[in-house]
Amino acid sequence: MTRVLGIVLAGGEGKRLLPLTEDRAKPAVPFGGSYRLIDFALSNLANAAYLNIAVLTQYKSHSLDRHISQTWRLSSLLGNYVAPVPAQQRRGPNWYLGSADAIYQSMNLINDERPEYIVVFGADHVYRMDASQMVDAHIETGAGVTVAGIRVPRKDAWQFGVIKTSADGVTIDDFLEKPAQPPGLVDSPEESFASMGNYVFTADVLVDALERDAANPRSRKDMGGDIIPMLVEEQKACVYDFKRNVVPGSTDRDRDYWRDVGTLDSYHEAHLDLVSTLPIFNLYNTEWPIFTSHPQLPGAKFVSGASVRDSIVCAGSIVSGASVDSSVIGTHAMVSDGAAVQRSVLLDNVTIGRGAVIRNAIIDKNVVVPDGALIGVDHAEDRRRGFTVSDGGVTVLGKGQAVLP
Repeated sequence: MTRVLGIVLAGGEGKRLLPLTEDRAKPAVPFGGSYRLIDFALSNLANAAYLNIAVLTQYKSHSLDRHISQTWRLSSLLGNYVAPVPAQQRRGPNWYLGSADAIYQSMNLINDERPEYIVVFGADHVYRMDASQMVDAHIETGAGVTVAGIRVPRKDAWQFGVIKTSADGVTIDDFLEKPAQPPGLVDSPEESFASMGNYVFTADVLVDALERDAANPRSRKDMGGDIIPMLVEEQKACVYDFKRNVVPGSTDRDRDYWRDVGTLDSYHEAHLDLVSTLPIFNLYNTEWPIFTSHPQLPGAKFVSGASVRDSIVCAGSIVSGASVDSSVIGTHAMVSDGAAVQRSVLLDNVTIGRGAVIRNAIIDKNVVVPDGALIGVDHAEDRRRGFTVSDGGVTVLGKGQAVLP
């Protein structure tokens, strides 16, 4: 079998998700009630039968390390593993200086495994992808690196790193960071390829590129900003059209779904999609499951005339005489009599008091909302009370944040 090593880059701070990342790394942010963001990248690799995976961590990684250690236990008998790898200053007195430097400083992983190919995935996007199909495409082209590209409307592509291809539609001619005039595709001029931040490398090509990049004092030590442009210039880079990827159980509607939930508004919108009648992203596809650990809790309970509509409510949570509409509620939460929760995301162990109103909000773990409190109703008042209000009008409370009566 082809020897493939998976590397998941999970050291990002996620500043645009503050206060959700005040106390945790971005890949450890909960999503969909039961999951962490990193579960999507790890599930995509595991479902593709790539079972030697190193997760490079750095920023506030305790909850992430704990989640990986408790959840992602593969068979040691078969030599499989998902291992969190913290920054260790193996190449000098510095922590990771960027995503490329993270792999460079972890070169011992590559030396120990001696893979033929290395799959490098980001840890904080929501999508399904069969990584083995991308590896096959990489081998077929003989490229040094293959970059996953997703088709986006050309008018919106200025927000992304954009891939410009040659006339064959596969060889990468240029890698452009948020260009004012994004190039169109060979077969679809009104679309552009946006980089998904997922790469497949021929191992010796990556090692050589990292060594040269480390010796360059002008480098930012970034995969997308330095390593990929280096290999593009050397004509060693190809693009993999994400639309080609076919995941078991997918439909034409969700097969090329990919979402960067890196802002509070995109995080909130992605949750509203999950609870819609016909969500674009289907959590219930059992042919390509998203794996995680589930707490030992009883099922959700609805009592005293509770009304719950278009919502996900996780194990151990109780809705008592309250109304919940278009919302996601995590584990072991309590929504009390007379409360109303609308278009909101409540994470684990949140308590909503009697008669409280929660609207267009994200409430992190362990927050206790007192009786009669209003959150998301008056944004000026929310700000005055120390809550975060996003550009799109979503009110956000951090982990354990105090809410005065």
